[in-house]
Order: sequence, then C-alpha cells, then structure tokens
Amino acid sequence: MNTRTSSRTAARKVQDSRGLELLVRAGYAASGLVHLLLGYLAVQVALHRGGESDQSGAFTQIAKLPVGGAILWITVVGMFALALWLLIQAVLGIGSSSRKRWARSLVSAGKAVAYGALGATALTFAQGGRSSSSSSTRQASGRLLDLPGGPLLLGLVGVGAVAIGGYLVAKGVRQRFTRDIAVPGGSARRPVIVLGVVGYVAKGIAIAVVGVLFVVAAATVDPTKATGLDGAVRSLAALPFGQVLLVAVGLGLIAFGLYTFVRARLAHV
Repeated sequence: MNTRTSSRTAARKVQDSRGLELLVRAGYAASGLVHLLLGYLAVQVALHRGGESDQSGAFTQIAKLPVGGAILWITVVGMFALALWLLIQAVLGIGSSSRKRWARSLVSAGKAVAYGALGATALTFAQGGRSSSSSSTRQASGRLLDLPGGPLLLGLVGVGAVAIGGYLVAKGVRQRFTRDIAVPGGSARRPVIVLGVVGYVAKGIAIAVVGVLFVVAAATVDPTKATGLDGAVRSLAALPFGQVLLVAVGLGLIAFGLYTFVRARLAHV
C-alpha cells in the first residue's frame, strides 16, 4: 500500500467517525447562530442603531448571553471540526483525474480555511479577549498592498470574493444546496427550500459586496476601504434605498442561519 492510499484510508476512517460527525453537526448549528446574529446586526445598522455587523459583533452578542461562554467554546470546537472535515474532503479528492473532484477539493479547502478563521476568532472571545474583524481585514489588506504587486494581489482577492458571492447566489437560485442535505418530504420540504434559496442569495450578495470593497481598496491603494463584512453592510446602507436593501439582506442572513440549523440535522456527513 503506497503513501497516498494509506493517507486516503486514514482520512476515510476519520471521516466515518461518529464523534466527528456529531462535532460537525454542532459546528453547523454554531454557524447557524452566528448567521442569525449577523442578520440581526445588519438590520440594526439599517435602523441606525450602530454596532459591529460582522463576526466580531456576532461573537460579542453571544458573549453577553447567560451561557455565552459555553456557547463560544462549543462554537470553537464545532468550527474546527468543520474545518477538519472539509480538509478531509479536500484530501480525498486530491490526485483524482476528475476535474470536478479537483474543483470540489479546492472549494472544500477554501471553506476549511474560512471555518478555521471563524473558529480562531471565536477562540479569542471564548478566552475573554476581543478582536475586530474589520480592523484585522484592514491590517491584512495593508500588508498585502505593501508587497510587490500588492494592489494586483488584493484586486484578485476581491475578484475571488465577488466570484464566491456569485457562486452562492447561483447555488441558492438553482437550489444546488439540496445536494448537501437529505431534503425532507411532505410539508417540511417547502420551508427548507425557501430558507435555503433566500439564505444563499443574501449571503452571496453580502460576500460579493465585500469583494467589491477589496477591489476598490486595490484600485485606490487604500487599505481602509477593505473593511470586510461590516464595511459591506455599511456600504449597502449608504446606497439609494439602502435601508430597505440592507433590511432585506439582514432578513436573508437570518434565513440562512435558520437553514444552517436545519442543515445541522439533515447534512450528509
């Protein structure tokens, strides 16, 4: 048995672990809570009630709950479990002759990085610390702009984020998310589909706006333009009819949070 085969066999054993499955489902539930709070915070910004409307703002709200510390630690474990599971998915597709398998591996690896970063942010709050996602984004953008060809690199990051946003919108509209879950039958089917469609479209729009801000930061060589999700929310609010649009996006993120709670139960793991 060669090294590649051994690695895949080990990865499949970990993937089939009942313990990992439970942690992954807990991760989806935690992600659902985060998205519910992101949607709530977006609506608050639309109503001019302030506050950070990004992941840091969501974790701040969780920390204020009576059992917020426990929820944060569950979020940390769940997010890292999700990241591990997605890395396993990526490993199992590496070396395949199928282009689709390679593409799925890259998508899984990208999601693993995103969940890992979210888990790291949750860990900071669980340990009693604080962080600002928008400030971290500006600092990272500034360091990238200082590199040779930095504006081009940051622009590519922005274009990539816009592409991801477009992918999520398409995934929602075409209902491709139904491949990820065991879609229930009967009267439960329609609400799950509606939550998935609305949620994915709203999340795609939010991420696409983040990407546009990165492109603007690259074009103007101004890292303060790249402020992540909080900046995207406030940019939407500044548009004509932005308040209505932002409320719609906020409600959509709440729908995505509810769908993710459903996914915690129905996901193919």
